[in-house]
Amino acid sequence: MSTAAPESVLSAEDLQRLCDFLYRRTGMSYGEAKRYYIERRVAQRIERSGAHSFDAYMNLLRASPTEAGQLVNSFTVNETYFYREEHQLRCLGRSILPEIVAKRGPGDLVRIWSMPCSSGEEPYSIAIWLLENWPMVDAYNIEIIGSDIDSDALAAALQGEYGERALSRLPPDVAARYFEPPHAGQRSLIEDLRESVRFTEANLVDPASMAAQGRFDVIFCRNVLIYFDEESRRGAARTLFEALEPGGFLLLGHTESMARISDRFTPRRFEDAVVYQRPAT
Repeated sequence: MSTAAPESVLSAEDLQRLCDFLYRRTGMSYGEAKRYYIERRVAQRIERSGAHSFDAYMNLLRASPTEAGQLVNSFTVNETYFYREEHQLRCLGRSILPEIVAKRGPGDLVRIWSMPCSSGEEPYSIAIWLLENWPMVDAYNIEIIGSDIDSDALAAALQGEYGERALSRLPPDVAARYFEPPHAGQRSLIEDLRESVRFTEANLVDPASMAAQGRFDVIFCRNVLIYFDEESRRGAARTLFEALEPGGFLLLGHTESMARISDRFTPRRFEDAVVYQRPAT
């Protein structure tokens, strides 16, 4: 029998029903090992939604895309900062982009995707790094897109306001060029930089929402596959492969690898990082 109050402990059956819902929506695999983490978040959503029981809340999830989205938002991990895994940004400027534009003409489009992008630090970092370190940045039409399943994170990305901790890896002179002076402990990105990145909602385990973004020359998909089980990882690998232009590059988090997930990508060892390439043919 289902629990009847937010503060009650979920039965094993209730926990499994909720984990199955999250898995279908996000590809993230949860279970008994994460019981406390799950119960705390679902109790908050039950209370805020006004549902009177777990069964009533599950019915609400099926009927309300808005509430389903809010539940997903509460489970996504958005801890990040500017210039995270900086060696990959160096690789982008020193090795990846020169290889891509060698086959392009001046003014041609180059598309870079940050998926998932959380609250925007990663795609904005890409923009800042290229402006600061890639001399050819103005010779091409660089389109940077950040996408995420978490609508709250996307709203924060569009706002472009960050605490000092998020900026701690940026050199002070770089922070001064791209952020307004501190105000109430927050730094706001200058308008020109905010306008250089476009944000969209997309779900890594929903091929239709991924395909709607088009194809990209470079995809940053870091620190999300670690939350997936093997089946979800294989599905994500398929959608990421299809999202790349032939010859395009995929960058994963430093603890992640395509080696045991998919053999469709070609590993490339550059000076600064190991990345994965969709074969050109």
